[in-house]
Amino acid sequence: MAKFDKIAVLDKIGSTGMVPVFYHKDAEVAKKVVKACYDGGVRAFEFTNRGDFAQEVFAEIVKFAAKECPDMAMGIGSIVDPATAALYIQLGANFVVGPLFNPEIAKVCNRRLVPYTPGCGSVSEVGFAQEVGCDLCKVFPGDVYGPNFVKGLMAPMAWSKLMVTGGVEPTKENLTAWIKAGVFCVGMGSKLFPKDKVAAEDWAYVTAKCAEALGYIAEARK
Repeated sequence: MAKFDKIAVLDKIGSTGMVPVFYHKDAEVAKKVVKACYDGGVRAFEFTNRGDFAQEVFAEIVKFAAKECPDMAMGIGSIVDPATAALYIQLGANFVVGPLFNPEIAKVCNRRLVPYTPGCGSVSEVGFAQEVGCDLCKVFPGDVYGPNFVKGLMAPMAWSKLMVTGGVEPTKENLTAWIKAGVFCVGMGSKLFPKDKVAAEDWAYVTAKCAEALGYIAEARK
C-alpha cells in the first residue's frame, strides 16, 4: 500500500519540482542512488519498470526507503497497462508514471488514490487525461516538444499541471526554460546519473547534482 496519499505525493513533487528517473538491475546500487538523491533534497523518486525482475528490485528499494529516506515518495515509471500498475501499487508505489496515456490505468490508480501521470503528446491528450482524474500529466518526450509546447498549452489551460521528461538537463539554462514555460516539475534521468559516475559509485556527485538542479528550479520559480 502507498505510504503517502495523492495530495501528499503531489505536494512533494510540486514543492521540489524535480523527480529523478532511474533504473538499475542491482538493488544495492539502486538503494544508494535513492539515498544520494534524498541527501540532495529530492522527495519523489521514479524507478523505471525496465529490466527483468524490476518488480523485485522495486520491492527492495521501497522497504529501504521507508527506513533510510522516510520522507521519500517512491514511484514507478514506464507503466503501459493496468495489470502492471496494480502489481507495483501492491508493492508500495506512491505514484505511477507512463510514456503513454491509458485510461484503464487511471481506474486502477484512482481506486487507491494513487496519482497516475500519463505521457501526453497533444493538448487533446492532456485534456482527456485530466477528464479521468490525472492531476499531473507528463509531456514526453520533452526534447521533441520543447518549452514552447508547454507555454502554448498553458495559455488556454492554465490550471494544468505538467511534468516534462526526456532530454531535461541539470543546467541553469535548461531548467529555467522549462520552469518559465510553466511546468509543475521536471523528470530527469541519465543527465543526473552519468554511467561512469554510477559505475564508480560516486554518490557524492549525484547528491551534489541533485542539490544543484533543485537550486536552479527554486531560483527560476522566484
